[in-house]
Amino acid sequence: MTANDDLVRTPLDAEHERLGATFTDFAGWRMPVRYDSDLAEHHAVRNSAGLFDLSHMGEVEFVGPQAAEALDHALAGKLSAVTVGRAKYSLLCAPDGGVLDDLVVYRLADDRFLVVVNASNAAQDAAELISRAKGFDVDVTDHSAETALIAVQGPRSPDVLRSAEPGVASILESLRYYASEPATIAGIDVLLARTGYTGEDGFELYVADEHAPALWNTLLAAGGQHALHPAGLACRDTLRLEAGMALYGHELTAGTNPFAAGLRRVVALDKEFVGRDTLAALAEDEPARVLAGLTGTGRRAGRAGATVLGADDAPVGVVTSGVLSPTLGVPIALAYIDRGLSEVGTELRVDVRGRSQPYTVSSLPFYQRA
Repeated sequence: MTANDDLVRTPLDAEHERLGATFTDFAGWRMPVRYDSDLAEHHAVRNSAGLFDLSHMGEVEFVGPQAAEALDHALAGKLSAVTVGRAKYSLLCAPDGGVLDDLVVYRLADDRFLVVVNASNAAQDAAELISRAKGFDVDVTDHSAETALIAVQGPRSPDVLRSAEPGVASILESLRYYASEPATIAGIDVLLARTGYTGEDGFELYVADEHAPALWNTLLAAGGQHALHPAGLACRDTLRLEAGMALYGHELTAGTNPFAAGLRRVVALDKEFVGRDTLAALAEDEPARVLAGLTGTGRRAGRAGATVLGADDAPVGVVTSGVLSPTLGVPIALAYIDRGLSEVGTELRVDVRGRSQPYTVSSLPFYQRA
C-alpha cells in the first residue's frame, strides 16, 4: 500500500479497504491494483464477471445548441453524426497531429454530450476542451469531481445487473455495444453504458459520488451467485492488452499520430478540427513505423521499452506494452516496428532483459470472445 496521503481517493476507497485491496498511485489517484490474485481476477473477467472502480476517469459535459459543432471542432471524429443514445471512440489531437488523449463520447440528447477522458489527462483535457469550445453556443462543464464510474465486465455481467435490478432486463435486451441509456438500479439513478476495455461484454455505470458505495455493494452482493470478483488495475491491463486495446502513455502519446497507431478510421478528414491540416498532410504518406501485435514463445515477456530486433539483431522497433498472457499462456506485446516488417507472420526477436527471444508478428486482437 502506498504511504502517500496526498493521493486522491475515489468514493469507493473505504470499500476497497474492507476488501483487502493493495493500492497503487495511478495518475495521482489511490487505486486498487489487486484484491487477491491478478490471475484470479483476470480469469474471473474472462469466465464470469469482474467489478472495477474507474472513478479516476474524467467526465466533461457539453450542453447547448452547438454542442455537436463544438465537438466536431475539438476532436478528430465526426461527433455530429452520432445518434442520440450511441457512443463514439475519438481522439483529442494537438495542432501538430500528436494524440493528446483517446476518449469516448456519449450523445445523451440532441444538444448534450458526455466526454469521458483518461485519468492521467483529465485536468488538461477538460481545460483544452473548454478552450476549444470558445465561440460556440455551448456550455462545457467538468463533472469529474462529482462523478463515480463502476464497471461490470465479463460474460455474466448481464446476469449480475439483472440480479441487482430486475427492472433493467428490458434495457439490456435492446442496449447495443457503444450505446447508453439512463437506468435505475436499487433506487439509484445511473447512466448505463455498454462499453468496456477488457475484450468481454460489459457495462459501465456513471453515478453521483454519494451513491457510489451503495451501488458498488449492491452489485457485489448480486454478483455472488454469478462468480463476480472485484478486480483491480493489474488485471485490467492484461485484459486490455489481450484485446489489443491501446493505453494512453504507451501506444498513444503526444509524440505519436493516429495513422501510425492504426487509427486512421477514427480521423474524419472531411471536416475541420484542431490538427486536421497536419493530419491531412501526414495521411499522404505511410508512417515509417506502425503499431503491431507480437506473439512470443516460452514464459519471458518483453515489457514496455524493450527493443525489437530484426535481421542481424538490428533494432527495428520498440515494445510499448508486453505481458505473459494469462488466457493464452504465451508472451504477447504491442510494439511500433518498421512498416516493412509488420506483415503477419514475420519473425522477429525482442531483447528481454538482455536475452534475445523469438516473436512473430500477429493479427490483433490476440484474444477475441466467442
